[in-house]
Amino acid sequence: MKHNLIKWFLSLSRVNKRWLMILTDLLITLFVLVSSFSLRLGEWFWPQDEVIYLILVGPIIAIPIFIKFGLYREIVRFIGFKALWVIVQAVTLFTLFWGVIVLLSGIQGVPRSVIIISWIIGVLLIGGSRIIGRWWFSRSSNISGIKNNNQKNVLVYGAGSAGVQLATALSYSSEFNPSAFIDDDPSLLDHQIMGLKIYPSNSLEKIIISMEIEEVLLAIPSASRERKNEIVNSLEGYSVMVRTVPGVSELAQGNLKIDDLHIVKIDDLLGRNLVPPNLNYLRSNIFNKVVMVTGAGGSIGSELCRQIAGLEPKHIILFEQNEFSLYLIDQELNEIVGNKSKILITSILGSILNNDKLEQTCKKFSVQTIYHSAAYKHVPMIELNIFAGIENNIFGTLSCAEAAIASNVEVFVLISTDKAVRPTNTMGATKRFSELILQSLSKKFENNKIKFSMVRFGNVLGSSGSVIPLFKKQIKNGGPVTVTDPKIVRYFMTIPEAAQLVIQAGSMSKRSGDVFLLDMGEPVKILDLAKKMIRLSGLEVKDNDHPNGDIEIIYTGLRPGEKLYEELLIGDSILLTDHKLILRSQEEMIPWVDLEKILNKLKISIKERNYISARELLIEAVPGFTPNNEISDPMHLRR
Repeated sequence: MKHNLIKWFLSLSRVNKRWLMILTDLLITLFVLVSSFSLRLGEWFWPQDEVIYLILVGPIIAIPIFIKFGLYREIVRFIGFKALWVIVQAVTLFTLFWGVIVLLSGIQGVPRSVIIISWIIGVLLIGGSRIIGRWWFSRSSNISGIKNNNQKNVLVYGAGSAGVQLATALSYSSEFNPSAFIDDDPSLLDHQIMGLKIYPSNSLEKIIISMEIEEVLLAIPSASRERKNEIVNSLEGYSVMVRTVPGVSELAQGNLKIDDLHIVKIDDLLGRNLVPPNLNYLRSNIFNKVVMVTGAGGSIGSELCRQIAGLEPKHIILFEQNEFSLYLIDQELNEIVGNKSKILITSILGSILNNDKLEQTCKKFSVQTIYHSAAYKHVPMIELNIFAGIENNIFGTLSCAEAAIASNVEVFVLISTDKAVRPTNTMGATKRFSELILQSLSKKFENNKIKFSMVRFGNVLGSSGSVIPLFKKQIKNGGPVTVTDPKIVRYFMTIPEAAQLVIQAGSMSKRSGDVFLLDMGEPVKILDLAKKMIRLSGLEVKDNDHPNGDIEIIYTGLRPGEKLYEELLIGDSILLTDHKLILRSQEEMIPWVDLEKILNKLKISIKERNYISARELLIEAVPGFTPNNEISDPMHLRR
């Protein structure tokens, strides 16, 4: 009977629901006034004579006031505290009007205290009817009050404001069934929120098993990365999906929705906190200056542009050879800065190999700072296209540097890579060569005002072609997940972190030619990363110990030019900086006279398509370059 009543009410049109609510409030108002007299007189009161008119005029006053205050525009299932406050205001105004009529009527036998009593009862019954309605209908998709077969039992980790918001949103969901809270605060243990008990973290296993938990939702946006990593590690042994809520800034408006949940971000699993940026260093070479970013549409370049836009430059020059990528970052930046901003944005479509265009651009817009992120970076692809990598990474950097010198640019920052250290592949060798170019030019033009610096870091999470998006795609498709070697390890950092480091490095440089690197903590074992991503997706690794698992991991072998581990430092000479996690490396350089000869020979090798000569020149220029594979460029193989 109860279920049929709820279904009937939910099937009504919005207009009919409003009329039903008005009728209900009309009856409640009559009851409120009659019960007020009864409570005051100490016996049940039946209105007689003129008092009947005072009772009947109550709904006539109340309903228009309630309509004016919007009491019938609220959806009962989603009513909140603000709506309850509006109800208090509406009932108060009604009581005042009705009280004035009572006093002006001069009818005998009407105690004045009835007015106050009617206000109290009115607030309780009018507001209470909404609260009961919310409780009654909040599970409209689950009217039996028991989890249906389509709902997932979920555990909310964190009983703070984010956890409460999340549990509230889940209470209206047909997909999730919140079962309990977990929290580390001992003062909250054994308490309840919204009827859900709060348990300590050491009860995880018992709760997951007894309540048949399928997902754990992390509602701890202010927790450190180490703490999140500890929690995630504690959940690895269970076949539960782990999701997380947005950060603190995204929760500031208090309007968390279920759609805001996402699979736990892999940067939460790095095991260390993000490197905090120094605002003075961030602004030093950007605030009120003309800044150019090469490769502006790439993963690092586009993030550089976003962060630069927030540091109040005078003008941002976007230099990019890919038309669509340039269009996307141009549109995004214009949305970020808005119409009222004085920041100018200019998009230049061109190649960094076009020295004339680079120099014209720098001179026309009086560029003061350049962040050079344009490069070919994918190791296997450069092994298959050796000359393209040499031209773009080496001669493209030379072209940018020469244009900067000719145009009196003040700061030039090169984005480099850990693969430039004792490289085993062409990409790493070309990036180290580009570092050598800037170091040599720094010495040659040491009296010039330009200051060159280089920033070397590891793999960037989420960048195009990186392992994380690949693993996500493979897991989504049901596997297998491919790992090149069970022993392979890599350093990781987030795109925003990398961009901040690049910006700060240009400001921290004491002299031209400095090489900066980040203390990235412990390297991450790629096999462990793959397993963790599988488990946090609520799945199980399929192996000999778990033949009935969901996702298999297969080993494909190291790719051409790939090595088991990467390094950030050449030699042992390293200096601390003002930033505790940013280091400065002192490394040997090649005089420009000698490096220029190698560059000229490289040009001839490219022109003659002499792959063997090109590789020999890279080995000559880049100390420690030891290729671990034969030349695999298909154009060389066809000779």
